[in-house]
Amino acid sequence: MLNTKQIVVVVIVVVMIGALLAQPIKGLVDKQEQNTTAATDESSSMYTLKSVSELAKQGINAAIAEEISALEGQVEKAEGEEKVSLLQSLASKWEDLAKPIPQGFIYKEMAEVKPKLDYWVKSGDAFREGYTNQQDTALASALNKLAIESYQKAVDLDANNLAAKTGLGASLVTGSNNPMAGIALLREVVQADPKNLDANKTLGLFSMQSGQFDRAIDRFKTVIEIKADAESYFYLATAYEKIGQKSEAIAAYTKSKELAADPTLSQYIDRQIEELSK
Repeated sequence: MLNTKQIVVVVIVVVMIGALLAQPIKGLVDKQEQNTTAATDESSSMYTLKSVSELAKQGINAAIAEEISALEGQVEKAEGEEKVSLLQSLASKWEDLAKPIPQGFIYKEMAEVKPKLDYWVKSGDAFREGYTNQQDTALASALNKLAIESYQKAVDLDANNLAAKTGLGASLVTGSNNPMAGIALLREVVQADPKNLDANKTLGLFSMQSGQFDRAIDRFKTVIEIKADAESYFYLATAYEKIGQKSEAIAAYTKSKELAADPTLSQYIDRQIEELSK
């Protein structure tokens, strides 16, 4: 379930949803195809654990930043198991601060030192969280590519791992020239596990982006059966609204408002309900 700050981000995103939904997934990918692979590779190489760490430290308490810097110094001198252990401590520090981007690089380095499925999945998850709602388009593109690479490494280790396949599928849709391959992976996950929360939610969002609101409604109904949260009710309400089912949209918006308990979201939903009630 989203916290208050994340819900506000969802509101901002959905305010602009008309423009987003006007573009099918293929249209979004066509824009990406205008960039060369070399440019994408160059963009990815711009970012390292050191560079993203320094950037992330700018927004945290100075004493905590010093602790992290000291730990980073220890990591540079360590090898093998000791290095992995110190990197895990470093990842935990950033997790406590809700900073996923450094975590992505840390788990990637852990996996390179000690190849392990869990490390690659955690690296992909952190990169994916980092590029979601990222305002810096160059950074978002680089993180998306890094997520694909990490998830692919995880799938190479275990082709049946549903978490890795879900992450890879979602990342391929948003950051590759072959979005259908990503959607196919997500459908494989749902076929193997019909109640998979992440895969159903991701497919629901992609259905909305491609204008398939009926399918989006089915996906978010499934998500809500598994775990009801404000975000899922919000997207369900938006999908209902897009196909003109006003009473259903109002009911879903109301549930989103109840679960979020956030004043900013409540004001937005109240305006939506007022418009739908006319």
